Amino acid sequence: MKNYFQSQKSRTSTPRLFLVLALGLFLSSCATVPITERRSLQILPDSELATLSLQQYSEVLKKSKLSTDPQKVQMVRRVGGRIAQATEEFFKESGMGEEIKNYRWEFNLIEDDKTINAWCMPGGKVAVYTGLLPVAQDETGLAVVMGHEIAHAIAKHGNERMSQGLLVELGGVGLAAALGSNPSATTNIFMAAYGAGAQLGVLLPYSRVHESEADRIGLVLMAKAGYDPHQAIPFWERMSAKGGARPPELLSTHPAPESRIAQIKELIPEAMRYYKPG
Repeated sequence: MKNYFQSQKSRTSTPRLFLVLALGLFLSSCATVPITERRSLQILPDSELATLSLQQYSEVLKKSKLSTDPQKVQMVRRVGGRIAQATEEFFKESGMGEEIKNYRWEFNLIEDDKTINAWCMPGGKVAVYTGLLPVAQDETGLAVVMGHEIAHAIAKHGNERMSQGLLVELGGVGLAAALGSNPSATTNIFMAAYGAGAQLGVLLPYSRVHESEADRIGLVLMAKAGYDPHQAIPFWERMSAKGGARPPELLSTHPAPESRIAQIKELIPEAMRYYKPG
């Protein structure tokens, strides 16, 4: 009888132990998103993601044709540089400078007029496609997109999505183990998690929470960089007009344009508190 009860006790305690360990993992892996202060689960080390980011960014650049138009390239790097500076200032002023101390910003323009997209990987590795420029029209329009994509990166939305992807596709193994056992699938999950998966035929939708956060944070960043956040409204209206049977990559994972524009109008007053006309 004693052995029976010990066995039963062991069976009962095992699920409890699992729950305790899972709760511990959750609490230890939670991080706070800037501005929105939402608590998010991020189980992957930033250092590992930064290393993979550098590798994949280099691969994308090798396989792509970079723009040789000096004016367009300079515009992308000028806008990116201003938003990067605003981002660093915001983090330092908020006492979170350590969060992005290892960012090494890089901005490249990829020659692809059919792709209306941009993305930012961990560590500040940014790519913009030439197909986006006619929709952006000018520096301020470009700042809307770059602020939004950089917001995804600093909010570590990719870490959340990557974590979810590993849990669903590969059973929740660590990043290093996933790369070792299934590098192709892991790479696809990574690229999709950071909005670059469209080029691989893979696209992992952002959640509405992530999109709303990126819009809100992006407006603050562009305003702090000296770009009028009011111009986000006509930009998304132009982007909406590009929709149809096959919407641009930048829209394919995003919420309905009407909902986004309505929300942006509500967020502008907050962003204007940071506005410093450039």
